[in-house]
Amino acid sequence: MKEADAHDTRLEASQALEDYLKLEQLEPNNADVLVRIARQYRHLMADAKSSGEKQRLGATALEYGRRAAAIAPMNSDAQLSCAISYGKMLPLQSNKEQVACSKLIKEGAEKAIKLNSNNDLAWHILGRWHRGVASVGAVKKALASMIYDKLPDATNEEAAECLEKAVKLNPNRLMHQIELGRTYAQMGRTEDARRCLKKGLAMPTLEKDDAAMKEAGRETLASLN
Repeated sequence: MKEADAHDTRLEASQALEDYLKLEQLEPNNADVLVRIARQYRHLMADAKSSGEKQRLGATALEYGRRAAAIAPMNSDAQLSCAISYGKMLPLQSNKEQVACSKLIKEGAEKAIKLNSNNDLAWHILGRWHRGVASVGAVKKALASMIYDKLPDATNEEAAECLEKAVKLNPNRLMHQIELGRTYAQMGRTEDARRCLKKGLAMPTLEKDDAAMKEAGRETLASLN
């Protein structure tokens, strides 16, 4: 586990996955191992070139997350795993699939928070969900309601509240700072947005999504000038 976690910290997904899969053979019902395996498949998904390969890796991550959630119903990270995987798969899905997965993302994040209110990543996912749904236009929301299902209500204010909690719980995670800044920008709180975005962009890149998050942060910051 220490060897696998070390690879995970260094973002060496292939090596980490190899070790975690060996651990799975020894302890197939270890939810923590399954959650880590799901994360490596998402990391590999981010690096995959074709949409087909991304979908395959995303589906595998989702399956491991489902197993973890079933094995450990009281484990906050296990309940959150599927929500994260659903979020990664959204860009590859049809409008109908996106609406269905959006509800599952919200449910997974809320369940994870109920189990552990100090789960900063769960607050981040829920805040990001609120910001994303709040930005969906009225026409698309009406279309989703008519054809598929009604999207749950969401506001930028709720997004900001969730992300502010994430920042308070883990101020050293740059994704929280930048996502909060993007939310403030969407709310028209320009100075707050600049403050958070600049702070996040100045932080070291440590996690898999940090580079992409910084790129999004730079784009938002440029739009404020």
